[in-house]
Amino acid sequence: MSKQRLDYLIIGPAAPFRGGIADTQNELGKHLTKSGKKTQLLTFSKLYPNFLFPGKNQKRKKEPNTSFEALEMIHAYNPFHWGKVVRYINKASPKNLIFRYYIPFLVPVYVWIARRTNNKIKKIALVDNWIPHERSFLDKIFNYYFGVQMHAFTTLSSEVASQIKSEFQNPIWEGFHPVNTQLLPKISSDHARKQLGWKPKQSIILFFGLIREYKGVELLIQAFAEKEFDTKNSFLKIIGECYEDQKKYTNLVTRLGLEDRVDFDFEFKTEQDIQLLFSACDLVAQTYHTASQSGVTPIAYFYNKPLIVSDIKGLNTPIKKDQTGICVQKNPKAIAKGINKLLETKNYQKARDNQKKSLPQYQWKYWVEQWSDFIENLSP
Repeated sequence: MSKQRLDYLIIGPAAPFRGGIADTQNELGKHLTKSGKKTQLLTFSKLYPNFLFPGKNQKRKKEPNTSFEALEMIHAYNPFHWGKVVRYINKASPKNLIFRYYIPFLVPVYVWIARRTNNKIKKIALVDNWIPHERSFLDKIFNYYFGVQMHAFTTLSSEVASQIKSEFQNPIWEGFHPVNTQLLPKISSDHARKQLGWKPKQSIILFFGLIREYKGVELLIQAFAEKEFDTKNSFLKIIGECYEDQKKYTNLVTRLGLEDRVDFDFEFKTEQDIQLLFSACDLVAQTYHTASQSGVTPIAYFYNKPLIVSDIKGLNTPIKKDQTGICVQKNPKAIAKGINKLLETKNYQKARDNQKKSLPQYQWKYWVEQWSDFIENLSP
């Protein structure tokens, strides 16, 4: 350990763990370091017990494509391992200790660590979700015990910030979801479709990401059974690991007679897969029931693909502000009409042009500058 004091010690999932939170954690570490801040990530040696994890793997099968390493030290659910974490933090004595918070499951370990670390260390929450997507009567209690340990909160959306403001008076920074710099560049649609075996002339709508109940995939499938699509050459690709029973969705497709217009791929995808999928599709659909923000939105911006999203707080904010797609009510008919409208040449091109104009404001460089300025101006 260098004698220079750490500016930031950041706790939370990071590579080799999978998923958007882990990806952004590594991005945060990398860009803070590039900005001149001495930074280290602490991630988990064990995160979820297998019986609680609905997916196939918690970690990537291959080494992640990241230039910033994290120290795998924290056992999330074994208190006998937590003492060494506190000793490590107190010895490192960072100026700021950041807790990446997105699920109440982490409250016991986070609170235990926060209570036992040096009071002179500022403790800041970086919150993805404040109100969980799958709710429990314990959520409010857990949020309280976590929140009272924090000097301040930072977020990736104004919606999450407003939820926290209703419960705490601490300083809060309202951020945005930056674009991952590890994304591979866009390639031609024709080349991507050839690689994927997709037809060249179809209008392809993509749902991408973990499939969970709150994401409203059933609404998107039902939209394709609406009369609005009878004469449209449109096809739905649903791609992502399913955290529910897959038959819930495959049986729905069969029942609606959509086997030739809806396709599934329930495997977790790499950066190379993302490059092909987003280069090949025409639209990205997010017909969620609830949302705080979405990591899929900046991916769509990066690959210049207009969005059809539910008109709900958190999800609709960048779409309305930047005019990069259409926000619809959460019902199949509205979704069908919205897709048809967005596929019209004039609307489609306008959304793509607006994405190109808006993309620079979602860079990690700007996020890190604003975020670190907020934290460093806080009183200890």
